Amino acid sequence: MEGVLWKWTNYWNGWQTRWFILENGILSYYKSQEEVNQGCKGSVKVSVCQINVNNIDNTRLDLVIPGQQHMYLRAPSPPDRQKWLVALGSAKACVDSKGESTVTGYDDTNSLSDKKSELRLYCDLMMQQVHAVKSAVNADNGPELQTIEDASSLLTATCDTFIRTLEDIMRLASSNTTNPPYEMPLPNIIPPKNNVTNKPQSNNKVARQALSRSLSQENR
Repeated sequence: MEGVLWKWTNYWNGWQTRWFILENGILSYYKSQEEVNQGCKGSVKVSVCQINVNNIDNTRLDLVIPGQQHMYLRAPSPPDRQKWLVALGSAKACVDSKGESTVTGYDDTNSLSDKKSELRLYCDLMMQQVHAVKSAVNADNGPELQTIEDASSLLTATCDTFIRTLEDIMRLASSNTTNPPYEMPLPNIIPPKNNVTNKPQSNNKVARQALSRSLSQENR
């Protein structure tokens, strides 16, 4: 995939348009489409990046290598951002499913929220890939077998990466938890009062006393 994205350069120049190319798991950018032959200005390996979605600006997407590099990007429109997210997520999922090493440092306090952001991204990606499979199965001219095979392969890779990301989140959440493990509270059972258990005995005693009095009266 390739196209124009705005890249944050610095506070002096602000956002500048760059031509981005995503190929073989590498995202490269150039000053313009016409200057592609002059070499890229920079590149990043998608497999080592955290893909963060901005919840306020619906055109923003950030690529972060924890502790090393941040790449702040903006798409021309929300649909364009979604296309780039799908492409980047698919590339990352396919690379991760092959078992390539990724960054495993979780000292950053924001790593848990970053992983949650990635999890939402993979969830959206899976939904789109499932829709692609359904569309290929229900095509007007019959099932499109090649499209089904390609989409199913991507879906498998995304599911594997989704599960691994979920496992990372669970591990991070457990390591950040300082509270003791939750225990079920014991039921508050009130023991019966003695006068309740002794009540039948007191009634029997009264009955015996009344009986003895009546017998003594008869004997008089």
